[in-house]
Amino acid sequence: MKINWGTAIVIAFGLFMTFILYFVFEVQSNSKYDNDLVVEEYYKHDTHFQEEMARIQNAHDLQHKPSIKYTDNGVAVTFPAGFESDKVHGNILLYRPSNKKFDFNTKIALTNSSILIPQKKLIKGRWDVNMEWQYEGKKYLTKEVIYVN
Repeated sequence: MKINWGTAIVIAFGLFMTFILYFVFEVQSNSKYDNDLVVEEYYKHDTHFQEEMARIQNAHDLQHKPSIKYTDNGVAVTFPAGFESDKVHGNILLYRPSNKKFDFNTKIALTNSSILIPQKKLIKGRWDVNMEWQYEGKKYLTKEVIYVN
C-alpha cells in the first residue's frame, strides 16, 4: 500500500493530537500535578487591590522598617526599637507558591520587638511572607520572599 503525502500529513496530525490529549488527561487526572490557584477567591482578592497597595505604601514610607530574615533558628521578624511591642497587632502569613498544604498563619506576639517562627514549621524551598500589621491605628503590609535551606 502506498501512502501519499496528504495521507501522511493527516496521520501525523492525528498522532500529534493524540499525544497532546494524552498529556492533558494525565495532568488533569493525576493528583501529583497540582494546578490550583495560589489564592482561592482570586476575583474577590483583586477587588481589594487598591487597599492593599495603600498598606504597602504605608510600610514603604516608614523611616525604620521591620525586617524579615531567615536564620538557622527559623524566620526572625524584628521591629525597630521605636515601636512599642504591645501596640503592634496583626498576623504573618507564610505560604508556599508550590503547595498550599504547607501554608500557615501566625499571630504577631512580640517579645523584645521581635518574633521567631521556628525552623521545625518550615520545609526547604521558597516561602512568600506577607505580614499584615497595624500600629497606632494605621495599617501596613510587608511582603518578602525568603528561601529556607
